[in-house]
Amino acid sequence: MIFDIRPGDPASPVILHVPHASRELTAEARASILLSDDELAEELDNLTDAHTAEIAARVPGVWEFRNRWSRLVVDPERFPDEREEMLAVGMGAVYTHGFAGRRLRSSDPDRDRKFIDEHFRPYARGVADLVGERLAATGRAVVVDVHSYPAVALPYELHGDGPRPPICVGTDDFHTPAALLTAANTTFPEMSLNSPFAGCYVPLEYYGREKAVEAVMIEIRRDCDPRVVSEQLTAFVAAIS
Repeated sequence: MIFDIRPGDPASPVILHVPHASRELTAEARASILLSDDELAEELDNLTDAHTAEIAARVPGVWEFRNRWSRLVVDPERFPDEREEMLAVGMGAVYTHGFAGRRLRSSDPDRDRKFIDEHFRPYARGVADLVGERLAATGRAVVVDVHSYPAVALPYELHGDGPRPPICVGTDDFHTPAALLTAANTTFPEMSLNSPFAGCYVPLEYYGREKAVEAVMIEIRRDCDPRVVSEQLTAFVAAIS
C-alpha cells in the first residue's frame, strides 16, 4: 500500500495531508540510490518532515491522508514533467539529487516512469478520491497540507532567503479563501505567508476548477514544540470546519 487514510468525523470536510513524514524506502527505491547507509541517513534527516505525523495524529475528528513511503521513493507533491521547477536541482517527482546537491541516483527515464506509474499516480488518485468523498458528504473539502522545515535554509531551497517564522502558511489564489487566512492569523501567533515555502496541494482534477475544494499549507519550523503546534492546529481545524 502506498498511503494510509485515518477516517475522521463523517461531517468533517477537513483532510490533513501528510506527504513527507516517512523515512521508509521500498526495496527497489533503495537499490536505485547510490549512497552509503550513513549518507542516506543524512539525506533522510534533512528531507523528512520531522514531527508532522506526530502532530497530525493528535488532531481529532479530521480525515488524514499520509504517505507510507519517504519522498526519496517519489515525491507526490511534484509535477512529474517539465513544469516542475525543482527539476533544476534534481528534485522533481523522482529525486536524482539530495538536499545539498549530492547525487542520489543515476539518470534513468525508464525507472522514473515506473516509479511514477507505481507510486505517484495511485497516490494522486487516492487523494483525489478522498477529496471527492468529502465533497459529496459535506459540500466542501479542505486540504490542509502539513509540512515541517529547518530553522536554517537547506542548500536545495530555491526561495529560502525570506522569513522563517515558527509557522509558514502557504496559499493559493483560487483555493485559499479569506476565512482560512483569518483562522490562521487567529490560531498561529507567529506566522508568515508563503515564506519560506509557498502554495498548497490540490489534486490536479480540481485545481483552478472547483472553489468548494479549499486548501492551505501549514509549514512548521522543526524547533517548535510538537504538542503546542498540535493544539494550535486543532484550534485551526475547529475554526475552518
